[in-house]
Amino acid sequence: MSKRFLIVSLILLAFGIGTLFPQVSKTVVAEKSAHSRLDNILKKKKIRIGTTGDYKPFTYWNSETKQFEGYDIDAAKMLAKNLGVEVEFVRTSWPTLMQDLQADKFDIAVGGISRNLERQKTAHLTAPYIRDGKSPLIRIEDKERFKSLADIDQPSVRIGVNPGGTNEKFVQENIKQAQVTVVENNLDIPNMVAEGKFDVMITDSVEARFYAKQDTRLYAALVDQPFTTHEKGYLIHRGDLDFQNWINLWMEEMKLQGKFKELEQKWLE
Repeated sequence: MSKRFLIVSLILLAFGIGTLFPQVSKTVVAEKSAHSRLDNILKKKKIRIGTTGDYKPFTYWNSETKQFEGYDIDAAKMLAKNLGVEVEFVRTSWPTLMQDLQADKFDIAVGGISRNLERQKTAHLTAPYIRDGKSPLIRIEDKERFKSLADIDQPSVRIGVNPGGTNEKFVQENIKQAQVTVVENNLDIPNMVAEGKFDVMITDSVEARFYAKQDTRLYAALVDQPFTTHEKGYLIHRGDLDFQNWINLWMEEMKLQGKFKELEQKWLE
């Protein structure tokens, strides 16, 4: 070891690296003081899951059992189990989904959330777990009447749509002539179509298929040729790579172990 190197080493020890390089010291302190949401969840032993409870088969509030049910509810319970924590479901709505996330009312939102660029501006959307598209839910007697978007966008056609989500956005952008009514509770619209109060419900193909199976009066039209194509993902806060990476790896493991496939068989087929 040279005398010059020994002298420099002694100086560094005497004055401290932070004194000579304050920016390095600040960076180290910042890294040590920064905690991921993942750390907080593990510390509290609880994860808060935001969900609307109005979008079958992904999320549904069962008023009889007083519990949430659905594809993503089961997935959320698996997520909590894999984390080794309890799950707390927090009710939100499509119009307030982003506001509630930013207000830190929950750690992650689930329930058939479509991945899109607008949502990505203020939050982080995870990797996708299912592909879908917008299709019309109609009465089976009208299956020959509605074969295209042009057939639907007519002055005599009555459309029911829920507020605040991608269904309403699609209707606003693509329906110019038909009569559009916004219905607060998404769960009410399918039955209103079946009873003849509306002619069409524009929704995701998965939901259209689900209701058509539940009610023989209904028909899921154009599901093989949807108006749009999009993917479902989970919504979390931006800027937390540790939590994002854990969620994405968990989703990869869910696919690898066939867990998402099991949920599809239970809820979608």
